[in-house]
Parts: sequence; structure tokens; C-alpha cells
Amino acid sequence: MKYTQLGRTGLKVSRLVLGTMNFGPQTDEADSHAIMDAALDAGINFFDTANVYGWGENKGRTESIIGNWFAKGGERRDKVVLATKVYGNMGADGAAWPNHDKLSAVNIRRAVDASLKRLKTDYIDVYQFHHIDRATPFEEIWQAVDVLVQQGKILYVGSSNFPGYKIAQANEIAARRGGTIGLVSEQCLYNLAERRAEMEVIPAAQEYGLGVIPWSPLHGGLLGGVLKKQAEGGRRASGRAADSLADPAVRTQIQAYEDLLDKHGLEPGEAALAWLLTRPGVTGPIVGPRTAEQLESALRAAELELGEELLAGLDEIFPGPGPSPEAFAW
Repeated sequence: MKYTQLGRTGLKVSRLVLGTMNFGPQTDEADSHAIMDAALDAGINFFDTANVYGWGENKGRTESIIGNWFAKGGERRDKVVLATKVYGNMGADGAAWPNHDKLSAVNIRRAVDASLKRLKTDYIDVYQFHHIDRATPFEEIWQAVDVLVQQGKILYVGSSNFPGYKIAQANEIAARRGGTIGLVSEQCLYNLAERRAEMEVIPAAQEYGLGVIPWSPLHGGLLGGVLKKQAEGGRRASGRAADSLADPAVRTQIQAYEDLLDKHGLEPGEAALAWLLTRPGVTGPIVGPRTAEQLESALRAAELELGEELLAGLDEIFPGPGPSPEAFAW
């Protein structure tokens, strides 16, 4: 496994990030623990979760599964760079009780303590804001963060789903306050089929020294060989992939993608992950395996070397927006 620094920090993290969103809803606790053991054995040290994972009446379940795994000992917690998130309503159903969601100082404090209890740990390495909070000023957010850092409950702070201007605003306010390191990572939707992050988010992250952590690297399965699987009678596309394939132009694009990788003897999902590892500013994509086999596929992707001809072919099929601001200004 290869490692890199997380943004401008001294923290070393693996080039693949273990996403845990399926732990609980789709993968039971025993299998989730086996996947985490296999990931750690393979050298993956960066684990990502969120307080809302588990969803619905089971919100928090995923963090609890991870906490039970840490409780097994064997230096599991010490070896893991643990990232979780705050923002969403943690109530099982309906609207949140006032101050029980988003990024007010009171909710951040409450949410950290609840996550620490579920995770069975006394600190979180990277605490991430799951979404922007338009109602809470960053001065308040950073004040809450400063207290938590001083208490030793969190070490670094990252963002998720932030636009470029909010990354800039957050870190400029942190710099003016002094003593606050600011955001060190941004977790965003980024893959071959969805490259809009190249317009503003990734340039802002690079400018301010944030590591970029792409989520949904296979775009909901669209880039995982979906047409080949359908032709062979396998699992049919659902969610984002099914919605995308309803567009004939997208189906043609995905067919060209699968044909190109077949020509090079590569599995589509593995090539899509390997492509992200070539992108400037990317720390590592989040892989969210439901099974041990899916984890093994992701590990193979980390070892792939994509040639210039193949990279050019992928750019031709999935052209990016181009450099900012020229992409939209000229």
C-alpha cells in the first residue's frame, strides 16, 4: 500500500480510504469486522464514516460497528486514521429537534461526544463537516473546534460537499483567528463521469492545502462494468447508475468506456479507481465494499499503472471541464 500526506498536514494516510457506509445497512457486523481486518492487513489505515450512517431508525449503527471492532484490541485503534462527520439530523424520524443538527457550536459539541461513545474511542483524527451550514458563521464553528482540539477530542478538521468559495472562506477566517489550522481535507463527489469538482473545488483545495478525498468513485456502479454485468445476467443497475443509463447518450458513453478497457484487458471498476489516483490533489478515493471480494478488487486498483494512451482515451470519452476560469470564461 502506498501512503501520502493528508493535504498540508504531517498525517500519513493510505492512497485508498475504507468507506463504511454499507456497514449495518448492507453488511452485517461480523462481515464488516472481517472487511476492516482485511483492509488493515492490506495496509489501508484511513477509515471514513459518519454519524448518520446506518440511516433511519439505525442512525449511528455504523459508528457502533466500528467501535465494537476497535474494542477487540490488537492495536486496531492505534493503527487507524479515523474520520467521521457531523451535520445531519440524528433523530430516527421527522424533523430535528432545535439545535440537534447542522454546525452550531452546541450541536458540534453534542455530536462529537455521541460519536466518541459509539466509536469507543477518546479521539477522532479527522472530524468532517458533512455539508455547509448557511446559518452558522465560521467564527462560531472554529471556536467550537478550538475547544475540542484543546480537549483532545479531535485532531484535524475536514469538509465534505463544500463549494470552492466556502473552502476559501472557512480557511481565511481560520487564518484571521490565528491558532486554528483550518480545513485539511475535502471529501467531494468526483469520478470519471462527474468531473465538475475540477472547476472550483479541487483548485480551491490545492490552493489551501486540503487533501481531496473523492466519494462515489464508481458513480454508483456506473463505472464498474454495469453494461457487461447486465449482458451476462448479473446485478442490474440501480440508483444513480440506473438514472444515468436512462439517457441514451450516457449509455453510448459507458459502452465506449467498457470497450476501451476491454481492449486494454482491464476491469472497469479497477481502472476508474486507478484513474483517480493519477489526478492532481487527490489523496485517495473512498471505496465502500459490501463484500471481501469488492475490497480485493479495490486493492488491485491501487497497484494499476495506467498508460498515457489509455489516459488519453479516458479523457476523450469523459472530457473534463478544463482549467478554471478559462473553462467558463473564454
